[in-house]
Amino acid sequence: MTQSLTDAIKILFQSVSINPVNAVELLPESGGDRTYFRIFFQNENQEKTCIATYGENVEENKKFIQLSKFFTSHDVPVPKILAVNDDYTLYIQEDGGNDSLLDVLKRKGFTDEVYALYKSALKHLVTMQTKGAELRLELPAFNSEAILHDLLYFKFYFADAIHLKYSKTTLLQELDQLAKDNAALQPCMFMFRDFQARNIVVKVDKVCFIDFQGGMFGHPAYDVASLLYQAKATLTDEVKEKLFEDYYIFFNAEFPIDKQVFKDAYKRMVFIRSIQTLGAYGFRGLYEKKTHFISSIKPALLQLKTFLTDYDCSEFPELQDLLFQVTSESTIQKFSSIEASEESKLVVQINSFSFIKRGYPEERSGNGGGFVFDCRGILNPGRLEEFKTQTGRDKDVKSFLETKTQMGSFLKSIFNVVDVTIENYLERDFDHLTVSFGCTGGQHRSVYAADALDKHLREKYNVKTIVHHMEQPFSTNPTYD
Repeated sequence: MTQSLTDAIKILFQSVSINPVNAVELLPESGGDRTYFRIFFQNENQEKTCIATYGENVEENKKFIQLSKFFTSHDVPVPKILAVNDDYTLYIQEDGGNDSLLDVLKRKGFTDEVYALYKSALKHLVTMQTKGAELRLELPAFNSEAILHDLLYFKFYFADAIHLKYSKTTLLQELDQLAKDNAALQPCMFMFRDFQARNIVVKVDKVCFIDFQGGMFGHPAYDVASLLYQAKATLTDEVKEKLFEDYYIFFNAEFPIDKQVFKDAYKRMVFIRSIQTLGAYGFRGLYEKKTHFISSIKPALLQLKTFLTDYDCSEFPELQDLLFQVTSESTIQKFSSIEASEESKLVVQINSFSFIKRGYPEERSGNGGGFVFDCRGILNPGRLEEFKTQTGRDKDVKSFLETKTQMGSFLKSIFNVVDVTIENYLERDFDHLTVSFGCTGGQHRSVYAADALDKHLREKYNVKTIVHHMEQPFSTNPTYD
């Protein structure tokens, strides 16, 4: 499937460009059902990139393409559509950048530079919302039915999934009333629907919006709530207030509105967005078992708990009681994932090696044990002439392994196995684990796999790692020869 997609992407790209394609790289899995690729192509003496998107929801694709063209014409920073295939399952767009705003925030903290990016995003959001109001007849309404649908996600995929106790009849009545109350708020205009820092990409010092095909016609404060109360961003209350003030100034200049009225609506939107988000995390995490969403649940619960200390929802007593259960210490503890602290002793030694040149690497920690995974069941890029002098760190080899082999599935299984031991070792305060990847030459598959595990463990557990590519000149602080 991936190979045929790669070929289709190249054909579609060549239909609009004479520039040769250097590589097509599968991008990491996103929260939705679409698959993304980065196309590397040669333009004179420079290598440039664009993004290919594959999705089987044709109506959703058509909507994104339509909205992208509309917003491009109104100078809203969205990717320009470059090509679309005949059945609207595949399209190519400009590459807005490698980093999301959330990536930049996590890497740099909330610096003046990051504040400027958030502020720029909010200013462009106002343009998107007000200009997008022209699309009213073409957009689905964020009406009481749509809001209730989101709230029921919370009931079925979160509250029920963790077996909380409540009166189902009373809760349904209250959720229905809550949906009607929020649907009646004015004004209504284009609503991005999922305006979060992951959907804002950054290139140099410019922002670009992606994944807005879920846009609806609703209250604009919902988008501000989505951005400022994104759980993984962990913005402080002071920062949230400052950014809301910036947004209100931008919005009021285009659409004058009483500040207190707008702020009250904003708080209401924070409330329903927080509930909806837990439902989405429950569905994607607890049902679909996607790690990213499971890890997002705890920060979302903590944020909701803080918000509820200053928000009166007593008019919905059953929901209020349920939310108190949801944000209780016992519930939060269920989603407290194990993570290395500054005091954690554990260091994970990750090796790549050659079975032919070296054989199984010696385990020198004195503890014994560890894992050795054989990568030789994965199609070997080293058999191809163009890859013989490259390694698993070179872009073309990585693209080959990601798009033309089963490396992704192979690593996913390995991550699941290794994660069990990592969590156990962190709990028991062990100090060492060795994981080795072998292949024929220790050059392509094992190098790629070792680097992938290193990235996974550091991102998920914040654990210390040492990477040693035994047959290669590059390593990260190797402890032995």
